[in-house]
Amino acid sequence: MYNVSLITGDGIGPELSESAISVLDTIHDKLGLQFSVKKLQAGDQALKQTGKALPEETLESIKRSHACLKAPVGESAADVIVRLRRILDLYANIRPAKSYPNMHALRDDIDLVIVRENTEDLYTGDEFDIDENTSIALRKISSRASKRIAKYACMIAEQRNQKKKITCVHKSNVLRKTDGLFSKTCEAEIRSHSGIIFEQMYVDACAMNLIRQPQSFDVIVTTNLFGDILSDEAAQVVGGLGMAPAANIGDNFALFEPVHGAAFDIAGKQIANPSSFILSIKMMLEWLGMKNKDKKCIDVARKLESAVYDLVKNGIKTKDIGGNKTTREFTREIISKLS
Repeated sequence: MYNVSLITGDGIGPELSESAISVLDTIHDKLGLQFSVKKLQAGDQALKQTGKALPEETLESIKRSHACLKAPVGESAADVIVRLRRILDLYANIRPAKSYPNMHALRDDIDLVIVRENTEDLYTGDEFDIDENTSIALRKISSRASKRIAKYACMIAEQRNQKKKITCVHKSNVLRKTDGLFSKTCEAEIRSHSGIIFEQMYVDACAMNLIRQPQSFDVIVTTNLFGDILSDEAAQVVGGLGMAPAANIGDNFALFEPVHGAAFDIAGKQIANPSSFILSIKMMLEWLGMKNKDKKCIDVARKLESAVYDLVKNGIKTKDIGGNKTTREFTREIISKLS
């Protein structure tokens, strides 16, 4: 039995959470994987009701679970996800970008993963004012964090068994100390893994090449801020954030979430595409399978992605991306495929 904590979120979060629970219930009932899901509150509504975006009760429940699913939250997102990353040391942010049929990708052969360092860089929020006209932000990069994210990128490249190429992205020609350390540390770690092709690229060139030749990338490893920006760009290159899942992974725990936000403008309309959250469940199953040597988890993860692929290939999409299905109807189509 896997105990999964589920942050239901804000905006379209509760609708996507309903979809996620339906999918997990189907896996539990039909495919022989046992799940217990506990719904938790965090985000804008939690802040309004309890005074904290991430209540202590929610945090403690997450710690007691095997993995966490997080629906999108609103304006208090940083107080939820950034805090969880730090408290649980979820140092690896994994964001795949893959072409799916009928999703307006630039090309149909894009299949890359961005491996983003998740604990350092400007995201530490170390800022202060010098005077009323000048503020300073401190950027921290360490060899320890750089080495372990490079090591994780190697594991991803080896598992994918595709090009087995890692592109280290930075701006060391300008940020010579911080990105210089990141670049040097990543290169030393990656070159110690035989069979992996290694290259380096400045972040501006990478941003350009994600448009010009996205099919050339396999695994991109980069710092926190650059990874945040590039992963959103990569998601748009393959058709939009609606197909973009993400994982936040540490040594002993992991949290999975869609990349997109709470989309308050369409909340409650049952038109939101749940694919990114469903694909986040797929990533959770893969992680649980690897962590627990549970082949059934891996098999179900493949079935789940195949179900999403088959639906969009056949033009079955939600209304927000040009289809005619509601969120619930699309979810029922997924469940039918799984069953």
